[in-house]
Amino acid sequence: MLSPDAFREKYPPEELEAELPDSPIGSLRDLQYLYGKLYTLATTDGGKYAPYLTPDAADDLLDTDDSLIVVRVDLSGDEPQLADDNRGTVWITRYTKDHIPLAAHCYYQNRGAGIDHSITHKSGQDKSPERLGEYAKHRFTRWPSEDAVQDLAENHGEGWIITDLNKIGENDELTEEIKTSVQRQIDGDQTSLITVKIKTESDGEFQWPSELEILMEGMRRQRLSKLVTKNKAKDSSGQAVDIVTQQNTRTVGTAQDPINYYLGKQVEKFPGLDIDEAWRSHPVSEDSALTLMKAEQFIETCAYRTFGAKVYYLPYIFGTPSAEELYELYTILHNSAVEDSDKTPIERAYERQQDIFGANRLRFYITAVMPHQNSRYDVFGETLNGKLHFPKELALSHNRLVKSVSAFNRAPDAEWTAPLPTNENWELLETNDNQLHSVSTGWYFYQTFAERDDDEADADDPRIKALVSVLSGDSLSVEMLLEEYVNRIIDDQTDDEEHEGFPSFLVASQFAQICALADNQLNLLKADDPSREPITQEPTYEKHIMPSLDEIPIADGGHPAAPKLESFINETPALSPANDDDPDSVTSQRRGAFLLGALVGDIGSYQEYSEDRSTTLVDQYPVKSITRSRIKKVTQETVAKTLTYTRQEKKQRGNYPGTKADHIVDRLRDTILKPDPEEWEIETDDLRFYYALGVTYGMNDHPWNREETDADDSTPEEEH
Repeated sequence: MLSPDAFREKYPPEELEAELPDSPIGSLRDLQYLYGKLYTLATTDGGKYAPYLTPDAADDLLDTDDSLIVVRVDLSGDEPQLADDNRGTVWITRYTKDHIPLAAHCYYQNRGAGIDHSITHKSGQDKSPERLGEYAKHRFTRWPSEDAVQDLAENHGEGWIITDLNKIGENDELTEEIKTSVQRQIDGDQTSLITVKIKTESDGEFQWPSELEILMEGMRRQRLSKLVTKNKAKDSSGQAVDIVTQQNTRTVGTAQDPINYYLGKQVEKFPGLDIDEAWRSHPVSEDSALTLMKAEQFIETCAYRTFGAKVYYLPYIFGTPSAEELYELYTILHNSAVEDSDKTPIERAYERQQDIFGANRLRFYITAVMPHQNSRYDVFGETLNGKLHFPKELALSHNRLVKSVSAFNRAPDAEWTAPLPTNENWELLETNDNQLHSVSTGWYFYQTFAERDDDEADADDPRIKALVSVLSGDSLSVEMLLEEYVNRIIDDQTDDEEHEGFPSFLVASQFAQICALADNQLNLLKADDPSREPITQEPTYEKHIMPSLDEIPIADGGHPAAPKLESFINETPALSPANDDDPDSVTSQRRGAFLLGALVGDIGSYQEYSEDRSTTLVDQYPVKSITRSRIKKVTQETVAKTLTYTRQEKKQRGNYPGTKADHIVDRLRDTILKPDPEEWEIETDDLRFYYALGVTYGMNDHPWNREETDADDSTPEEEH
């Protein structure tokens, strides 16, 4: 395959534009056709037969011993015979790059026990010398007698060459000599490419298949014959307008598809399919069909396996591309094909986007394909409108969030922790250079959604839906996120073997994710129910920037926990009292669940640090136990426990001020104990997630240098 520089040099702008379609990409088939054209130009010298050749099918044999077997025959006399010069009948050598255009190999991918389309044939892996000898015989006993080749011989000026090759195949003495010669020269099992060289003039040279038009046309006819008989059709062809080139020509129906989308068993594409009439449903010219198939390598290098599915990210230029844009597109495809890296096309495009592509010019065809049964695939999430903007901005938004906003970062002058914890060992709680890779591969959701066995994955997997939605800019359902989040929290909290304690870093990661998705520039969240609309709104957290010494305010002596809680609630739309007046709102109920969780987390943390309790309120009231019918009782018991510890502190210290965690208790009384939670309308997943968020908040609600203050018994501040 040509390097990007060599490709640019070989195909100047005018020549490149002449070779490629001059219309915009409007369908998957258009895109496959463009990829096939680019791949053909990059791997062959062009020409009539270029779309039919498979120059890379034998790349694994390059420069290996005995990898090319050449049977040499002389057809220049009255009767065909084997070569008898110094080189002999069978010449065995190394297959090199110089041989690729000469051998003109056309591989038959689904051949089974059949033979390749070209007279040049690739053996199976590690075949015995005897078997390789048989393959050499087949160049004369099988290929010339194929129906498509025989039809050609009857109507072609060089048809006599096919006839003479057939005569050799019918001569047992000659074919046995070919087989014996191969066996004599091969030592041990071997994988080889087997071809011929033919002398047609008494004073001429032995010629390779690419030098004989009849052999090239025979290869073409063989290849085309398989297009019209695919899926056991007798002749799936007819005169129609090619959906790719828009030309009225002979078309075929169910041509091979690199993405396994346009297949005969895909009923959504071919409802009520009559296999012999498939060309009416999906007319593609013979040449177009082959070009589409040539796109396979570029398409496969733009795919990523995740969650039991194969996700395709196929870059293209929106509108009619310029030559310069095509060079850049080829560079992305080439690098994806040749570099040993797990980068997705999204990341490669991001690396090059500033070089040439204008705003919104680079787009992606996005889809996920999952094997369903034999020759049947589930295809979902298809869009031509994927943009680099969405995964890129989501990655940047997430990094900005955990790096600077007040929800995850303590102000430089603050004496108290940030509302939520961060951890450098958790990718979603630390600024991460690999965040774009995480988003574009689906790892971003793997870390927060309920875990599943990928071997049993199906098309309804929410992780795949989330990945495809983000790549294409479609909004995710808040309801789906909450369900996945809560299921993962419950699984982690109840799995004592894998996880110890409450999964606070998981909950913080989930909250960071939902905040990033709510970014106003992305709008990647939607609510199916108006009551959850506030969750889709971007929080208004303050961004912390390191101040100078002169700018750091002097502490006023107030307890820092109360204003921190108030600002977090007010700046989180899902919790903010500003949304209470909406008739569809359940914000106050959600806030009540959060405050209960905050108190459980706060007191549970106190029990662990100050009381050295192995079982705390956090363990006593796990997320899965929280329901509308139980929340009032849990609140009463938690407040009672809080008052018990308050009295205990007063006895020990004598002058303990107020109620323990009073900044939470006072709000909680107003939210839960006075209105009756049994009449709440908040859904269970919504209730449980924000309870879990509250627990995480409460467990993190302490002086930022707690280890130091815990050691100082004279500290008047509340410690836990």
